[in-house]
Amino acid sequence: MLSLLLASFVTFFVAIDPVAMAPMFTTMTARMTPEWRRRMAWKSVTIATGILLAFAFGGAWLLERIHVSMDAFRIAGGILLFLIAVDMLFEKRSERRDERAEKVAAHQAEHPEHQDDISVFPLAIPLIAGPGAIASIMLFFAQYEGIVERSMVLLGVGVNLALCLIAFIAAGPLSKIMGPTVASMLTRVFGILLAALAAQFVVDGIRNAFGIP
Repeated sequence: MLSLLLASFVTFFVAIDPVAMAPMFTTMTARMTPEWRRRMAWKSVTIATGILLAFAFGGAWLLERIHVSMDAFRIAGGILLFLIAVDMLFEKRSERRDERAEKVAAHQAEHPEHQDDISVFPLAIPLIAGPGAIASIMLFFAQYEGIVERSMVLLGVGVNLALCLIAFIAAGPLSKIMGPTVASMLTRVFGILLAALAAQFVVDGIRNAFGIP
């Protein structure tokens, strides 16, 4: 159970990337009032939690309705996660997120009197509950059907969502303490781990699809 919890935590840590959330949230909410920033933090994490739970418990039903086998989804999901891992290793994902944050900040600067609601987009979707996180939780729930196993998966997700909330609320101090070097190091280490987990998802999907022992 501990190994499953660790695998779940690492996978969602990379897919959600709480480490990168603090500087992005700081950039996007620079011109917002403290009360509005806290509201955006809580609301975005709550919405993202609902989205991930919906795909966790309803993902299999959705795949069945569109006639996609779980093994096919394992292979596709594994490839998607591997591409995310490659992006993390070469910092491409961080660059795209920074660009998105800068666009939001620029809009805030043009309209300082208006407090934009950024909780749904881009915070909840796609920064927190993005394609990688959605694919990951569906893959884990497809692979583990027991209550205890799924509880471990949900615990791994919950810890990362809590880290996101902490990163949002304490965005300013965290960005200064951590610095770009530590953030870059963590991103690459977890990117390598995600690449290995993604490869395992693909291997399992191929083995089950073709009946390979």
